Amino acid sequence: MDSNRNGQDRYAIVAGNGRFPFLVLEAAREQAIEPVVFAIQEEASPELAGAARAIHWLSLGEIAKLLDLLAAERVNKVLLAGQVKHAQLFSSIQPDAMLRRALGDLERKNTDSLLSAFVRMLEQHGVEVVDSTHFLKPLLAGAGTLTRRSPDPAEQDDIAYGREIAKHVASLDIGQTIVVSDRACLAVEAMEGTDAAIERAAKLSNGRRLVVVKVSKPHQDMRFDVPVVGLRTIQVMSRSNARALAVDAGKTLLFERARCFEEADEAEIAVVGVADSPAPAG
Repeated sequence: MDSNRNGQDRYAIVAGNGRFPFLVLEAAREQAIEPVVFAIQEEASPELAGAARAIHWLSLGEIAKLLDLLAAERVNKVLLAGQVKHAQLFSSIQPDAMLRRALGDLERKNTDSLLSAFVRMLEQHGVEVVDSTHFLKPLLAGAGTLTRRSPDPAEQDDIAYGREIAKHVASLDIGQTIVVSDRACLAVEAMEGTDAAIERAAKLSNGRRLVVVKVSKPHQDMRFDVPVVGLRTIQVMSRSNARALAVDAGKTLLFERARCFEEADEAEIAVVGVADSPAPAG
């Protein structure tokens, strides 16, 4: 097992929900790296216990315990993998004294502020938080049409309209997804997440064709809150009459990539990666 005892980096994954932690673990192993997993009890899948060779379970509020365990495991690099639902901010989880102090110093308690404070605490204890896509570069969306069907002219208009709005919304750290129909915004993602925003738009659309636009933040910190699209989003789009999905090329992770494109093709959903600046196709 890699360890900085012999001059090598020692990696850990702080695991939230979804497939993200599993994919990072698998990709790291392909590079002969065996990370320690720190699983968030309120979020992480119980299946991680069988997937990880070394795992610690912690509550979301146990920052001091996390730091102690990171030191005991001699970890010097951490990846944040998996969503922590924004609604957890309003849950009954009790923060420890260290987290209460950090929260008390924040002017805002939005996602960026909270995650930035968490990253600072790790770095102050000698732990580097690295790009969460560090082991997953092949899963980043390329530029151009990624499915069999390209967006038609009306969908392209909705994508252009939607990206302008979505970038403004993302800059306010409200959400990263909007749902559009005929250049009208039907739903803006907030704490409920992408799939719930699509379903909410479908209820308002009276069966009209929808376009989903998901963007990164204007100054996206790739260490956390990286946009992710997986199979469930494609399935939700299919039953919601959402006919096109636009994501940021080079800044959006596509999980279960082959199955996503297969189901998108079957449902005649167009998926496109849009680059603000030139990005490699693929």
